[in-house]
Amino acid sequence: MNSDCRVNILLVDDQPAKLLSYETILSELGENLIKAASAREALELLLKHEIAVILVDVCMPELDGFQLAAMIREHPRFQKTAIIFISAIHLAEVDRLRAFEMGAVDYVPVPVTPEVLRAKVRIFAELYRKTRQLETLNAELERRVAERTTELENSAARLVQSEQRRSLALAAGQMGSWEWDPLDGRFIWDDGQYRIFGVSPATFDLTVENVRALVHPDDWKHLQNAIKPAVPSAPALQSEFRVIRPSGETRWCIGTAVASMDATDHIVRISGVTVDITERKEAEERQALLAREVDHRARNALALVQSIVRLTRADNIKSYTAAVDGRIAALSRAHTLLAQSRWQGADLARLVDEELAAYRIGEAEKVTACGPDVSLDPRTAQTLALALHELSTNAAKYGALSVLPGRVRLAWELGGDNLILRWVETGGPATAPPATPGFGINVISASIERQLEGEARFEWHPEGLHCTLAVPRGDRSDTAVHYAHRMIADDKSVLPIKLASGNRILLVEDEILVAMMMRDILADLGFSVVGPFSRLSDAMVAAVHDEIDGGIIDINLGGEFVYPVADVLLARSIPFVFVTGYGVESVEARFRAVPIIKKPVQKQALQNLFIAPAAGQAFEGAQYGAGRNRLQRALAHS
Repeated sequence: MNSDCRVNILLVDDQPAKLLSYETILSELGENLIKAASAREALELLLKHEIAVILVDVCMPELDGFQLAAMIREHPRFQKTAIIFISAIHLAEVDRLRAFEMGAVDYVPVPVTPEVLRAKVRIFAELYRKTRQLETLNAELERRVAERTTELENSAARLVQSEQRRSLALAAGQMGSWEWDPLDGRFIWDDGQYRIFGVSPATFDLTVENVRALVHPDDWKHLQNAIKPAVPSAPALQSEFRVIRPSGETRWCIGTAVASMDATDHIVRISGVTVDITERKEAEERQALLAREVDHRARNALALVQSIVRLTRADNIKSYTAAVDGRIAALSRAHTLLAQSRWQGADLARLVDEELAAYRIGEAEKVTACGPDVSLDPRTAQTLALALHELSTNAAKYGALSVLPGRVRLAWELGGDNLILRWVETGGPATAPPATPGFGINVISASIERQLEGEARFEWHPEGLHCTLAVPRGDRSDTAVHYAHRMIADDKSVLPIKLASGNRILLVEDEILVAMMMRDILADLGFSVVGPFSRLSDAMVAAVHDEIDGGIIDINLGGEFVYPVADVLLARSIPFVFVTGYGVESVEARFRAVPIIKKPVQKQALQNLFIAPAAGQAFEGAQYGAGRNRLQRALAHS
């Protein structure tokens, strides 16, 4: 479905005048408007058409809006269809809750504000359109994957045949052919074989010893077995091996050999083909890496969503739902931009447009943004998306975007090693520093300053809020503690966890929302939290010097592995667990026995590990004295 394809919007009301008014209001959207004068007619139309949004009156004869919504939701086909209730009577909070339980996604009171109704319907129509586009793209992707899989299978079958026939091997282009006379040990290579081995026929002396020097030592024996059939009647043999070119480059190859016999069944020649399969090997490695990375990013995304759900506070369920939806939507927009670039980076200008688009409706100059082209790494993109969402939401509720004269200007620039963003509100209500910073300010400050090691500054001026965000552009290279990574730990070095309420837990996690959520969980369980720390250097200082009873440490801190901290905790006989979005196979072998909590983190998992260990898990610290001594020597010489 193209973005310009119209979707169907079903208008349900028993009063023709209301239907006409809704049609007039929504005609500007350019969508297909389908009218139904009763619930029965609406159900018939639903079965005949694909409906994106249903606008339904609460009070109707026969079946009211609540009953119609319940019947619609019972059909599997319409369980996710957006339903907006319109009511001319004031609905109590109980009635609104009932409406949402019946499947409503929004509620519009009468008299209807045309702009509000259009905006709400537009949002759900666009969501329906994007969902259908995604389904189409997924189907296309599955089709292409199936075609590609079939193509690879067919290619492998053709490869087997081509390896048995020299003419087909030469035609493939990525192959080399060769012959070997076992009587005098003489080789004959074609140009393809020389090309695969990275040598020139004019300068390379084709002897067994010279060929052996170009084959990886671990693969030479297998290669010999492949080119020396045991008996004349043996079938063609195949072997994978690595070629080490004179330039140092390694190439993966498949060699296939078959023997030729004379009239007396004696082997007179061994012929074969060599196929360069380096690209295939690299593709397999990339596929495995991609699978692990997709799993990691999915778990991290779920952990972020979980943190948003747990940390968001609101006065009522409607406000809570709106806040959670907004924050998750901000993350979703950032993820969409990152996915379009295959997670190589997100364009800042596009990210700003996505986050502020909803506030530019009607008056383009109300929100302006400008700055140079900047590509953000994934973590910075997600952090700035949430920060911009919090700033714009706050401006819409209390600041410049809450009144008609209000204006917001966002500008960014590259200054030295920092990306600097300036959010300036004018023409809004007078502002003053809050007595207690809210969730938005806490999230912005913590994520910018602690997660990205930047700076967030808020200034409350009479004309509106001014916020300046400074984010480092380069990679971090500072390390407060130099650590000699020479310690070796086996499975016996893993400490069982047995802690009591009141103990101090070292928390190391670079995703600030996840860290804040885990800190709250640990506090609920009665623990005292040391941290959270998002940098390896800070975590090392705490691990060496602080009084700690246990640890929860993320394996990967912005590209740095946290194993040095794990070694310190082992040397100090302090039990700990790993937190990760990757699979168990990504953990170094020497830490395989350390308990692992997969993201998203559940409170029950932490409670089971730290408070309710299995019987008989008491440990003795004396056996770890050697590890502690090694740590002290390592730090003394660093």
